[in-house]
Amino acid sequence: MYCSGCGQVVVPGQGVCPYCQRPLAAQAPLVPGLEFELQNYAGKIRTLSIVWFLYAGCALLSGILALAFARSFFAGHLAPWMHGPFGRGPWGQNGFPFFFGPALLHFVWLAVIFRFGLALAAGWGLMERAPWGRIVAIIAAFLSLLKFPFGTAIGIWTLVVLMGYRNASLYDRL
Repeated sequence: MYCSGCGQVVVPGQGVCPYCQRPLAAQAPLVPGLEFELQNYAGKIRTLSIVWFLYAGCALLSGILALAFARSFFAGHLAPWMHGPFGRGPWGQNGFPFFFGPALLHFVWLAVIFRFGLALAAGWGLMERAPWGRIVAIIAAFLSLLKFPFGTAIGIWTLVVLMGYRNASLYDRL
């Protein structure tokens, strides 16, 4: 810092110049810069990654519960009166082929595992601040928009935090 009167070097925080005794102007407080923004953005990314981990766990738990219910439904253990008018013949219950139920359950099981894996990868990538984490989280956000209400909420929040030039450049600096 320099004196505006004589140009000599002065120590910051002094009230007057020790050479010319001119009063020094008070320094303006520092405006938060890039470091403040990076710390703020890093906190948002960490919170978002934790929410993706929680969402992955909830997706797996709800998928397992739904598949257990569906398996008991297709097995006929839910209620004995649901076997239909033809009983349990080669076409199964309610006119569906006997292979339809297990094939549908396998497809749904794969969808549950894919949804869990994608949400887990999004959370892990954001937590580690990996370059691929942002892309995976954006893909997971778009796919979860249809899972109302929680999937829609986390999808919109993820897109707001990660999309845009400013956010992309902040994520790259992390």
